[in-house]
Amino acid sequence: MKPQRILITGAAGGMGRLLRPRLARPGRVLRLLDIAPIDPGDDGAEIVRASITDADAMQAACRDVDVLLHLGGLSTEHAWAQILEINIHGSYVALDAARRAGVARAVLASSNHAIGYLRPGDGDIDAAAFPRPDTHYGVSKVALEALGSLYADRYGMGVVAVRIGSCFERPKDARMLRTWLSPDDGARLFEACFAAPAPGFRVVWGASDNTRHWVSLEPARALGYAPQDDSERFAADIDAQGEPDPDGFLMSYLGGAWCGPDWNTAEKEDAAR
Repeated sequence: MKPQRILITGAAGGMGRLLRPRLARPGRVLRLLDIAPIDPGDDGAEIVRASITDADAMQAACRDVDVLLHLGGLSTEHAWAQILEINIHGSYVALDAARRAGVARAVLASSNHAIGYLRPGDGDIDAAAFPRPDTHYGVSKVALEALGSLYADRYGMGVVAVRIGSCFERPKDARMLRTWLSPDDGARLFEACFAAPAPGFRVVWGASDNTRHWVSLEPARALGYAPQDDSERFAADIDAQGEPDPDGFLMSYLGGAWCGPDWNTAEKEDAAR
């Protein structure tokens, strides 16, 4: 039986480095792609140095691939031209290369910033809540989800877009107690996305089973996700930092501080002209 081959774009990034050891296993080959150097390691990974905007390189990278895990792109706010070229056009190039190569499944790293201007309320925010992006970066994730929907509906690819909350080894503030996705749960969630039969197009939340939470995990559980971690074990240390302003951007919006004036890249671009 030939091994399952998973192409991970953006593999040199923070999330890619966290997931690599958690997704490696016998009978699977990880093909790791990034413009940045990648440690060859000892897990038998195939290393590809390329940009997600390079159509020829992406076409070659998708050859013999079973699953595209698309983490590639700019991971924070940038000027519009950069976001357009790398995050939006790069995602189109990656998905179209996968289509041309016959890749049956794509799992896309979307973000809470696709709906960052939603205010947490009394109930959990649904995974498929209508877009309310908080930044250019957030707009790029809305576009990523739209591209995923197109490729699922038009070409029959199974596509799952994961609106990732905050994937770090540990949460960093009070907001992240509510949005944290542990790296172990991240791997569990992606494994569920890889294995779910005939998902069509889905949008799911990427978060752990946190005691303090803002989002609904039910759509992800429907794919087979069984989270095991809870941010509450870090709560005492974070609570000791003091109570955050309940009316401040950090706790008023799902996107947190990204909804505030410090992240107004368009304003900065206008000032530079």
